[in-house]
Amino acid sequence: MNIYTNPNSAFPSQVVDDATKASEEYGLQVSRAIEQEWFNQGRTSGNRYLTHWNNFNRLRLYARGEQSVQKYKDELSINGDLSYLNLDWTPVPILSKFVDIVANGISQKTYDVKAFAQDPESLKKKMDYASSLQFDMVNQPIIQDVLQKTGTNISKSNIPAEDLPATQEELELHMQLSYKQSIEIAEEEAINTVLKTNKYDLTRKRLNYDLTTIGIAATKTSFNKSEGIVVDYVDPAYLVYSYTEDPNFEDVYYVGEVKAVTIPELKKEFPYISEDELLKIQQMPGNRQYIQGWGNYDENTVQVLYFEYKTYMNQVFKIKQGDNGLEKVIQKTDSFNPPPNDNFEKVSRTIEVLYTGAKIIGTNMMLEWKLSNDMTRPQADTTKVKMNYTIAAPRMYKGRIDSIVTKCISFADMIQLTHLKLQQVMSRVVPDGVFLDVDGLMEVDLGNGTKYNPAEALNMYFQTGSIVGRSLTQDGEINRGKVPIQELTTSSGQGKIQSLIQTYQYYLQMIRDVTGLNEAVDGSKPDSNALVGLQKIAANASNVATRHIKDASIYLTTRICENISLRVADCLNNPLTANSLKQSISTYNVEVLKEIENLNLHDFGIFLEIEPDEEEKAQLEQNIQVSLQNQGIDLEDAIDIRQVRNLKLANQLLKLKRKKKLEQVQQQQLANIQAQADANSQNAEKAALFEVQKQEALAQTQIQIEQAKSQFEMQRLQAEGQVKKQLMAEQFNYDMQLAQLKVQADTNKFNQLEDRKDERTKIQATQQSELIDQRKNDSLPKDFQNSAENLMNDLGGMLQME
Repeated sequence: MNIYTNPNSAFPSQVVDDATKASEEYGLQVSRAIEQEWFNQGRTSGNRYLTHWNNFNRLRLYARGEQSVQKYKDELSINGDLSYLNLDWTPVPILSKFVDIVANGISQKTYDVKAFAQDPESLKKKMDYASSLQFDMVNQPIIQDVLQKTGTNISKSNIPAEDLPATQEELELHMQLSYKQSIEIAEEEAINTVLKTNKYDLTRKRLNYDLTTIGIAATKTSFNKSEGIVVDYVDPAYLVYSYTEDPNFEDVYYVGEVKAVTIPELKKEFPYISEDELLKIQQMPGNRQYIQGWGNYDENTVQVLYFEYKTYMNQVFKIKQGDNGLEKVIQKTDSFNPPPNDNFEKVSRTIEVLYTGAKIIGTNMMLEWKLSNDMTRPQADTTKVKMNYTIAAPRMYKGRIDSIVTKCISFADMIQLTHLKLQQVMSRVVPDGVFLDVDGLMEVDLGNGTKYNPAEALNMYFQTGSIVGRSLTQDGEINRGKVPIQELTTSSGQGKIQSLIQTYQYYLQMIRDVTGLNEAVDGSKPDSNALVGLQKIAANASNVATRHIKDASIYLTTRICENISLRVADCLNNPLTANSLKQSISTYNVEVLKEIENLNLHDFGIFLEIEPDEEEKAQLEQNIQVSLQNQGIDLEDAIDIRQVRNLKLANQLLKLKRKKKLEQVQQQQLANIQAQADANSQNAEKAALFEVQKQEALAQTQIQIEQAKSQFEMQRLQAEGQVKKQLMAEQFNYDMQLAQLKVQADTNKFNQLEDRKDERTKIQATQQSELIDQRKNDSLPKDFQNSAENLMNDLGGMLQME
C-alpha cells in the first residue's frame, strides 16, 4: 500500500480514507515517525529521548542529593591528581529540603471532588427547585394561612418555614451550599471510589514531586474489562509527545511512553503473538540500542513504545425514506458516494478519533494498531476526543521545561564546592601551641634540690595554668626568660573558614531568592523579634512563588476526575465492571445505587474544592472570632462556616449569618419592647381591673354597710316605732287618762266654778241683799274684803288641785 508522506514530516498523510488509516502499514509509518523524532539520532545530543532522560535523571539526582561528584573532583584536582586530598565527597543534600517543602506542602492540601450536572434535564430540575423555593418564599403567609385553616400544605418545596431563604441572596447561597442532586452525589461517589481503588493519593504525591523536581508530570487514564477504570502514573522521562508550546499539552496529536516489558507480560498482553515471533523479539538487538547504559537496565525486558495518535474520521450516514414515510439511518464507510437518488440522501460529519498502537523499539514489528474502542468525548461536543494521557508542565517555553531544581543547580554546585573547600581548610588548620624557654627553666629551683624540667613545667601549665619562673638569674641579673612558657596563637585558618561560611550562606540565600522559599517557610532561621503576622506574610509570599506548581497539580487532578467521569459510562456498559463499581459504592451510600444506572445519561462538570491556605483560614477564623465576640453569630453558625472549604462561600455565609443574627436581635428587641409594652398594658389593665374590683368591693362593702345601716335604721325605726307605738299607746293611755282627768278636772273646775259662781252669786246676792238691807236699814257699812279674800283663797286652792 502506497501511503503518501508529507515531504516536510516523517508522518504519513492524514488526508486518506479510514480504511487506510486503520491499516497496520499506516500505523507502522506513524510509529516510525515517532521513533525518528525521538530516537533515531543515536546517543548524541540530538537524541531527544536521551536528552530528556538524562536531564530528568540529573534533576532527580540533584533533588535527592545524589548528583555526580566528578565535576567537583575535576574542580579541585591538579592535573587529575587527588592524592593529596582526603575529603568526604558526599554531596550536601541542600536541595532535597526545598523540594520536600514544596512537594509535601502541595500534597498535604486536601480537596473534595465536586460534580455538577450540566445537562438540560438536570438544569431543569435545578431551576424547578429554585422556582419552588421562590414560590414558597413569596407565598409563605398564604401557605401558613391555608395550613392553619384547612390542614393542607400547598408548599412546593416542602421545606419548613424556618429553613426557607428570606432573600434572593440567601436563595443563591442555599443553592450553592445545600442543594445537591442525587445524580451529582452518585457521580462524586463514583469518582472518589475509582480514585481510592487506584490509590491516587500516592500517585498524586509522585506527580507533585515530579512537578517540583523536573517541572513536568503525567498520568494515564484507561479502561479495561478486567480492572475497570485505571489511573496510572507515567514517568515523564519515558514520555514521548508531539511538539507543543501549551503547558497543558492540549494540542498534541500524538503521545506515548516507553515501557520495559518482560516476555511473559508481553505474551499475556498480546496473546496472538506466536512463539516464533517471541523468540525473534527476544533475539533482536534493536531494543537495547537506545536503552542500554541508561541506569539499571534489565536485559530480560523488551522496550515497547505505547502511543496514541489523534486524527479525524468521516462519519457517513445513508438516510433512506420508506414507503410509509419513515426515515431509516444506515451508517456507511467514508467511501460511500452514490449517485443522487430521490429515495435516500447522504449525510456526513467529521469527528476526531484516536488510534492506539504498540511497537517494539528498534524493529518494524507492530504489536497493535487499532481504532480505540473506548474514546472519551465530552458530551458538549461529541466531535472532539480527549487523550488518555494528562500532562502538565507549568513553566514550559518553546518546548523547554523549567523547574525549581533547574534554577538551583549552579548554586547547589557552589555550595558543594564551598563545603569541600571548608573541609580542605579545616584539614590544614594548625592548633594553638606553647613556646617553652628551656634556658628560663634552668634558672628555676623548685626548693627540693631538683631543677624545673620541661615535662614538669608543661604538666603544671596544662593542669593548673600556673607557671613558676624567676625574674632574676642566680647571678642577680635580669632574667629574660622569667616566663618560661608562653602560649602561641594562630589565626591562619579562621579568616578563611569564616569567609567560606559566609560564601556558603550567600549561595544558600541565593537559592531562597531564586525559588522564593524564605526562612519563614523552611523554619531554618526564625527571627525571635519578628511579629507573628510578619512571619505569616513571609510564608504567604513563598506560597505565591510556588503557586504555579499547586495550580498544575490541581489541573492534573481535575483532568483525571473529568476522564474518570467520562469513563464511568464505559464501566457501566460492562456487567463485570458495573457490578464491581456498584459494590464499591454501596459501602458508602446505598441510595446512590438508584442513580448509578443513569450516570451515562448526564453531563457533568468537575471541579476541586481545595482546602484554603493557612493564611486564608487564619483570616476567616479571625473574622469568625470577631463575630463571636460581638455576638454577631452563634457557635453553631461558626461550626457551619468552618465546614465550608470555599472561602468565598464561607465569607458570604458569614455575612449572611451576621445579617440574620442582627435581624434576629432586632426582632428580639422589638419583641422585648412589644412584650414589655404588652406587660405594661397588662399590668395597667390588671391594675385598673384591680382598682375596679377594689372600687366594686368597696362599693359592695359600702352598699353592704349602707344596707346594714339601712337595715339597722329600719330595725331601729321599727324598734323606735314599736317603742313609739308603745309610748304612744301609753301616752294615749296617759293622754286619755289626762284627758279624762282634764275633763274631770274641767268638770270639777267647771263644777267648782259653777259652784263658786253660784257661791259668788249667792254672796253677791247676800251682799246685795245686805246692801239693800243696809240702805234700807241704813245700817253700818259692812267689811266685805275679808270675806272676798277668803273667797279668793278658796278659788286658788281649787285651781291648784286642778
